Amino acid sequence: MHSQKFKTAFTDPDAPPRTLAEGAYLQVRRDIIEGRLAPGEKLRVEHLKDRYGIGAGTLREALALLLSDVLVVAEGQRGFHVAPISLQDLADITDTRVLLETNALRESIRNGDDEWEARLVAAFHKLSNSEERLDNHSNVHEWEARNRSFHEALIAGCDSPWQRYLIGLLYRQSERYRHLAITRKAMPRDVHAEHAAIIEAALKRDAERASRALEQHIRLTFDSIRLLEPALSASQKSA
Repeated sequence: MHSQKFKTAFTDPDAPPRTLAEGAYLQVRRDIIEGRLAPGEKLRVEHLKDRYGIGAGTLREALALLLSDVLVVAEGQRGFHVAPISLQDLADITDTRVLLETNALRESIRNGDDEWEARLVAAFHKLSNSEERLDNHSNVHEWEARNRSFHEALIAGCDSPWQRYLIGLLYRQSERYRHLAITRKAMPRDVHAEHAAIIEAALKRDAERASRALEQHIRLTFDSIRLLEPALSASQKSA
């Protein structure tokens, strides 16, 4: 039997947090993704426990979970810091996502049955409704959740749990960059048209066209962030 991690690598559970540590983890994670805790910022337990209204032990448990997400780093005796971001990091994430995700999509198209198609169509419909409201920054969190479900549905027919798991990790690593690209509107994009091109080719079982459309979609986020490189550097906080 596969580890439970294979079932949860891509999406965050919709259910309320089961423990105080899990709730704290989700709160801190969202603040990192949305930039309220800046890249490189020192995470002082004595300050954050008051900010989130939790005990120091619970907060340390949450930070340990964030270490496994590589959203927080521990530097010896210097404590915890928000993981830095950089164009080089995003380039590496992007190239690896393209390599793994397009391969998984091709396999899904080969293996996908009626249930896979139905799940994909449903995910696209929910994402499309969210995209209509994306100009309002308050809807970015909703859009991200539905975008994540769409990308998960695309590769759900891939037989390799490890591929799906690694793709989920990389997807989550790119979330901070995606949030920047959306909220700062670095370059004009028709994200709905990008998603439509992917699903149209996937449902027609045109693996090559679907893979090309997915690769272009992933790389456009990198292109958007490249235009923001000066702001990216300025967003880093020293310890």
